[in-house]
Amino acid sequence: MDLLNREFIQQIIDNSLTKDLLRGRFGLEKENVRVDGLGKLALTPHPKAFGNKMENPYIQTDFSESQIEMITPSYDSIEETYRFMEAIQDIVSLELSEHGEYLWPSSNPPILPKEEEIPIARMGNPIADDYRSELAKKYGRKRQLLSGIHYNFSFHERFLRKLHEVDGSSKDFKTFKDDLYFKVARNLLRYRWLLIYFTGASPVFDKTYIEKCVSQGKSDDNKSYYFPNMISLRNSLCGYRNENPLYVSFDSSEEYVRDLHDLIQSKELLGVKEFYSPVRLKTAKGLDPLQELVEDGVAYLELRFIDINPLHPIGISQETMQLIHLFLIFMLLKKDESFDIEDQRLADLNHDQLIMGGLKSYLHNAGNRPITMEDMALACIEEMLNMVSLLFPHTDGFVQILKNEREKVLHPERSFAAKVKDEIQKSSYMVYHLNKAKQYTEQSIRNGYRFAGYEDLELSTQLLLKAALKRGIKFELMDRDENFVRLTQGNHTEYVKQATKTSLDSYSTVLIMENKIVTKAVLAQNGIRVPSGEAYRSLDEGITAYETYRGKPIVIKPKSTNFGLGITIFNRDFSKEDMRQAFKMAFKHDQTVLLEEFMTGKEYRFLVMGDEVVGILHRVPANVVGDGVHTIEELVHEKNKDPLRGRGYKTPLEKIQVGEAEMMFLKNHFHEWRDIPSEGEIVYLRENSNISTGGDSIDFTDDIPDSYKQIAIQSAKAAGATICGVDMMIDDMHAEATDPNYSIIEINFNPAIHIHCYPYKGKNRIANEKILDLLFGKGANDDPFTCSKN
Repeated sequence: MDLLNREFIQQIIDNSLTKDLLRGRFGLEKENVRVDGLGKLALTPHPKAFGNKMENPYIQTDFSESQIEMITPSYDSIEETYRFMEAIQDIVSLELSEHGEYLWPSSNPPILPKEEEIPIARMGNPIADDYRSELAKKYGRKRQLLSGIHYNFSFHERFLRKLHEVDGSSKDFKTFKDDLYFKVARNLLRYRWLLIYFTGASPVFDKTYIEKCVSQGKSDDNKSYYFPNMISLRNSLCGYRNENPLYVSFDSSEEYVRDLHDLIQSKELLGVKEFYSPVRLKTAKGLDPLQELVEDGVAYLELRFIDINPLHPIGISQETMQLIHLFLIFMLLKKDESFDIEDQRLADLNHDQLIMGGLKSYLHNAGNRPITMEDMALACIEEMLNMVSLLFPHTDGFVQILKNEREKVLHPERSFAAKVKDEIQKSSYMVYHLNKAKQYTEQSIRNGYRFAGYEDLELSTQLLLKAALKRGIKFELMDRDENFVRLTQGNHTEYVKQATKTSLDSYSTVLIMENKIVTKAVLAQNGIRVPSGEAYRSLDEGITAYETYRGKPIVIKPKSTNFGLGITIFNRDFSKEDMRQAFKMAFKHDQTVLLEEFMTGKEYRFLVMGDEVVGILHRVPANVVGDGVHTIEELVHEKNKDPLRGRGYKTPLEKIQVGEAEMMFLKNHFHEWRDIPSEGEIVYLRENSNISTGGDSIDFTDDIPDSYKQIAIQSAKAAGATICGVDMMIDDMHAEATDPNYSIIEINFNPAIHIHCYPYKGKNRIANEKILDLLFGKGANDDPFTCSKN
């Protein structure tokens, strides 16, 4: 069976358009209902943590308050789109888990209350509210809770323009592009039954669904209902479709718009949104879609018949997304056929025939050619394999994907729907899906601090972007390597580097905090205690101080440093050669090096934001605990296996280094790497307690007296800083702040926030949310229901 337009394919090959053909823009929209811990529909309002329901571009409300819609931006790759949806789901799942709720992982609803008890979303917009109320009257609330995935796709603009150029058509580009998208839409609608077979995953439903559907279905336990061959309730007569069959022309945008206008004028449709076609032709703005379609043309296609697949955490796999992409290319390259009202009626019949009768059914076709759906499915797969061999001969992954689908045709028990049904029959519809919901929530919790798809960024930046996404603040990476982002909410734009370098702090403030000499002078002038010391501008000059400071506890550090780089602490006797090495290390990071008195007590990092101390950490220097068996070096390697430890500030904790500074510290404390510490013995590897050098973070925010917090805020104000990290030595944190009991040793202009969000021990202080509060004003997250780890 020759389904492909070979001449068209040859044109693409001859004009070197195959790579551009494979490119595109991809987006996903996904609805999930929220459930409680028993698998019942959650009747709580849409979480305020996600901001305005109509303005958050990523997390919105669908028909019901209980129905969350998650939306990705469009990306150039399937992987980017998939990872962003994964990130949204992680954020939503974490928020819901704080309150004992879960995302229901099926297109079919969970345990439902009475029809009138299902809460309709209140959008704060009369038109949107009235529209939902009318839908409830027309279709019923239970039917509106059927959820799914919308797969959004457009061919790459460069491919379309090149194709228009080589086609030699007399049509203008807009018309040429529209014709191409309408052709794909026609073919999709004709062959959608096959893609529904590949993606259908909602074969079973709960007894609390629509009574008419339950009464016609079968049940083995009087809880879980099904129809014998059904693969997708959502795509069935019991599913989400218009009240009566509606047909419009797919020949051109003008005819398409004309027919939809007529349906709206005749009151068949409440509006264009109610046209529940399995495929929609979408415009870029979407404000007035019919007018925009005529003026601007088609921007992308929206496939609306994809089930949420409970076999995959986000409801769809990357492989399925790639299959859909191949299918769309196949629809473009397939021979065009007429698609009048009778053809549309036959396409609808095939859709329902597949749903209820399976692949052994015969296709309805205009030529009355007797062919089973199974044979046509195999023929389509064979043609797609031919397409791949002609256009993408070196992409083995595509071939494997298509061979996998062929196996599902030959062995229906391998389909998604069959697997889901088999698993449900081992327990029940509710138990199976609730267990999946909890399993996927646990995965999101384990993902915790990571922002899927953005793991290359510093962790503090990842956390800021996750908070922005949750609140509905758009973001754009201006310079990925520099962690430089643009945040936008309405007309308000902020530029942020590395999470805490913002417009809130002036350049002179940053210079003050960066320069330790100036910092000390500014603090001292404001009556804040700082360590005494001297500055040196050469190694030889520094070594002359040996006799003066020999035997005294001192710190040697670069004038301008961060993350504990180049710092050496001597709190016991040291040799002249030790001092020389310490100065050498410090001079690697700056032309001026400070020698300061070593302040006694424990070091605490105060994270100051505005007029508030957001978090306080005691940072324990890099250390290992002996077991009486392994060497210090082996213990370090073992501790570094912790998945929370990494390198480059992309994890909550850093790996412990095995370098010059650690070796010198061990030597000064009469240890070597090969020593075997006794069981329970703590061996420190550094004096300085920076997390960046392998230290552990312990939260003390609720334990430190307020007098120390006021000193930290006063220190920040002295430097003119809005966001900073104040490092304070405290002898006795249980006593109030007095001059002998504390000293400020540093102010940091770029404090890491991730150590306060994910401490080694202690509470998440949601510092990422606080930054957004300062930049954009308080969000809705002050409500107890909205405060969360993200």
